[in-house]
Amino acid sequence: MTDRPLTHLRHVDLAVPDYDRQLDFYAGVWGLTKVAEDSGIAFLAAEGSPEQYVVRLRKAEEKRLDLVSYGAASPADVDALAERLIADGVRPISEPGRLDTPGGGYGFRFFDLDGRTIEVSADVAARRHRRIEERESIPVRLSHVVLNSPDLNRTRAWYERHLGFRLSDTLGHPRMGEVMHFMRISSQHHSMAIAQGPHTSLHHVSFEMRGLDEYMRGSGRVIRAGFRKIWGPGRHLAGDNTFTYFLDPHGNTVEYTTELEELDEDTWHPHVYDFSQPEVTDQWGTANAMNEFVAKESFNDPDQGCFVAPPV
Repeated sequence: MTDRPLTHLRHVDLAVPDYDRQLDFYAGVWGLTKVAEDSGIAFLAAEGSPEQYVVRLRKAEEKRLDLVSYGAASPADVDALAERLIADGVRPISEPGRLDTPGGGYGFRFFDLDGRTIEVSADVAARRHRRIEERESIPVRLSHVVLNSPDLNRTRAWYERHLGFRLSDTLGHPRMGEVMHFMRISSQHHSMAIAQGPHTSLHHVSFEMRGLDEYMRGSGRVIRAGFRKIWGPGRHLAGDNTFTYFLDPHGNTVEYTTELEELDEDTWHPHVYDFSQPEVTDQWGTANAMNEFVAKESFNDPDQGCFVAPPV
């Protein structure tokens, strides 16, 4: 196993009290495809992605982030990572073994520093997917996930040490200091970002669209359907990607994006961007201003599924 054990982001799993309403949103206006469902659990795929599913919904009494799943290159890499994490004192949830979710595979679960459940797997069967056509405004794939942490630098160091993430860029503020770290596991600018927040929670989940036209058409569809837009459309400076953020029926922030930057990792040096400058949050100047309302919505509700982990 190399010092970068993860290959890509697989899926994000959400627990929700109003399961039917949430499923209608993701499998309807948001444009995902329900590929399996059983006893209050639904698996939703992106048509352009070989992943068996990119979102899993589970009916539960409390809203929470169930887990974030990443891929590894081989079962041997899964075993090596599990052995290394346990040796370093990371709290395991399960030992490496066969998975019984769609596509199968071989993986295990453990808690991150903030008490979130993380899954790493290999040998998951590829889903038969297809090319997304011009003007087809549905997600191609899962792009990235952003997590709120009460101590973003401590969480950043944990992900760098244990899972091989690297820093791409940082957002800072003259009064608040560092507010977000963009982290990568490949040449993609970020597969994850860590935001400074008042509590541990999900900040947002982002979905890649085919191109600018499809991104705008998809954003318009969700707006016309009456779902709450909180920020966008615009284009960030860090990552150079487009953004439109909405709230799903349970108040989780979800994003349509496209054209996320691909880095030359041999020459890239992280930037620190001043978050108070309008052109940093939105190069185009088309989005509504970033303000306390937008930030508050992104803080989300405290994640009831997390515990306070020891500093390893």
